[in-house]
Amino acid sequence: MLKRKQKFEIVPNHDLNLNPNSAIRNPKSMKILIANRGEIALRIQRTARSMGLQTVAVYSRDDREAQHVLQADESVLLPGESLAETYLNIDAIIDSAKKTGATAIHPGYGFLSENPLFSEACEREGIVFIGPSADSVRAMGNKIAAREVAMKLGVPVTSGVTGTPAELLEKHAAVGFPMLIKAAAGGGGKGMRIVRSEAELAAALETTSREAMNYFGNGTIYIEKFIEGPRHIEVQVLGDKHGNMVHLFERECSAQRRHQKIVEEAPSPTLTPEVRWKMGESAVKLASSIGYYSAGTIEFLVDKDLNYYFLEMNTRIQVEHPVTEMTTGVDLVEEQIRIANGETLRLNQQDLKQTGHAIECRIYAEDPANNFMPSPGFISLYHEPSGPHIRVDSMEIKGSGQIHSFFDPMIGKLITWGETREEARKRMINALENWVVQGIKSNIPFLISIMQHLDFINNTITTRYIDDHQEKLTTFTGELKKGIDPEVPLMAGFLKSLGIRQEKSENIWQTIGYWRHLKEPAASLDGESYKIRITEQAGTRIQYELSTKTGEAMLSSDGLQSRLCLNGVSHVVYVGQNERGAFPVTYKGFEFEVGRPDMAGPENVTFAESGTLNIDPGNVVSPMPGKVLKVNVAAGEAVTKGQVLMVVEAMKMENNIVSSKDAVVEKLLVKEGDMVDGSQKLIQLGDQ
Repeated sequence: MLKRKQKFEIVPNHDLNLNPNSAIRNPKSMKILIANRGEIALRIQRTARSMGLQTVAVYSRDDREAQHVLQADESVLLPGESLAETYLNIDAIIDSAKKTGATAIHPGYGFLSENPLFSEACEREGIVFIGPSADSVRAMGNKIAAREVAMKLGVPVTSGVTGTPAELLEKHAAVGFPMLIKAAAGGGGKGMRIVRSEAELAAALETTSREAMNYFGNGTIYIEKFIEGPRHIEVQVLGDKHGNMVHLFERECSAQRRHQKIVEEAPSPTLTPEVRWKMGESAVKLASSIGYYSAGTIEFLVDKDLNYYFLEMNTRIQVEHPVTEMTTGVDLVEEQIRIANGETLRLNQQDLKQTGHAIECRIYAEDPANNFMPSPGFISLYHEPSGPHIRVDSMEIKGSGQIHSFFDPMIGKLITWGETREEARKRMINALENWVVQGIKSNIPFLISIMQHLDFINNTITTRYIDDHQEKLTTFTGELKKGIDPEVPLMAGFLKSLGIRQEKSENIWQTIGYWRHLKEPAASLDGESYKIRITEQAGTRIQYELSTKTGEAMLSSDGLQSRLCLNGVSHVVYVGQNERGAFPVTYKGFEFEVGRPDMAGPENVTFAESGTLNIDPGNVVSPMPGKVLKVNVAAGEAVTKGQVLMVVEAMKMENNIVSSKDAVVEKLLVKEGDMVDGSQKLIQLGDQ
């Protein structure tokens, strides 16, 4: 694990002009309840702790052992099971603050962070809300209202209309195709769709409205003209309660999938100094016009000619705020706390500057090769990178842990800084190669491939790039893995298998080990068979023959990290063991699986656990744990290949369950609202 100092490194800006008379009032008496979970809760705790402030965590039953709970000064269990009963329950959170004597609440991002009713509830109870006023949230938190403010101020916006799905079916001609459908109260890419034809419009309007209601409690939607090949560039603003406002420059967030950011960087490699300055002025004008205070973000779309259009304002701290902190030296959470405490803004626009370049990658529990399908489950081996100019904001999993299906799939964020973009990019590749997530799928290999792809290096990424080039990027990811010398993960897993069998087995024949008898034990790497002839063995060091090659290998471990000495060259590897008795090996950021078919597997592993269940194409199964949101078919109904049978929501994403063939629905095995496990049967299909 990283040391705390390394986990929260901000590149210092020595020229920053700070007001020396801005100490927190009565810091010992200020106690902050953090109305959030995971990495952002831990992030806020770190700043509060550095300021000498006490923190209170709230948590659901599934989070009782989470680090944000264990590291808080106090914690309160939120009764109930669903998000509505726990992290979205205003009354329960206010009650938790009153129970613990918390004098302030920080909402983080997501959940209740942009709900004006929450900030109003805090105000009624005499609790400081570390964020903007409810009026500001209403003025800018709703996309439609925010567009109206921007138009009055002369800030460019795209054309658009609002209404119910039925009304928008009538009005859409005023916008034209392609168009973007959005949740009016949305954010984070939720409730958003691109529509290019009349045929898909009605279904998209219905789905987006439903998502808007599910995610934000408001089904209002609107449509706007979609700009082809845009960049997504946002400006960080910071204002106090005394009318002072500054911007902390921009972040580029164009690398997205499903309208959600996965790579962000500052400064933008796209903007000219002139456009950068104009966008900063527009952002300050917009935020100042509504008397905004606290941290906020003005988001813009930028076309190929560097024309920019106001998109929305996020009235909260952003997921990607670390790249701004790394390039300006400003702790945005500390500034939020000081502003909420009534202090005058410590920053002057003329003294703020960007130093170097920072890149952030979001680490998600998802499978990019399967359309970024969420991948909740048990992480059997977990390790984070560390080093100079490397920052990790994460859930801080200790060696192993659980990723639940009903929360966002983000495990954490990796931020690297360099004097140049190229230096930051190379540091990011090295750091990604040392972030290890075994047991579930993650997007780490995909991120490595993006960092190494010429399109990213040459800055030709747009907001549609990943969605439009997903197959190409997946292929490139596979090519990078194939370029790795297979002997390294093979020998690492093989040596681990020998050591584990000798140390942990209770069966005498397993203790002796087949390799002692046969001298040519069988091994496999990602299903490909190898014969390894052992010519000499002493402790953990072996001499061997592999095909026509001879070699010498030794494996040593230091905690979760291992070091393979192969023919005199040392390699950092991470080796685990899964429930099937195989040995996952993570090397250079890619995971390999080493098997020992000549050894008996664990006695508690059954054929079903090995993956032979549900191979009948007539059994439609859930690809992940989640909630059945909508059932589109009925028993006895004829369906066609590719038809959407039902929608399962997992990790804040709607996932369409489609038919693999032309068939007849014989039996529905679940109903709307049911919670389902991964690989649970949903529908039984029969032949037509």
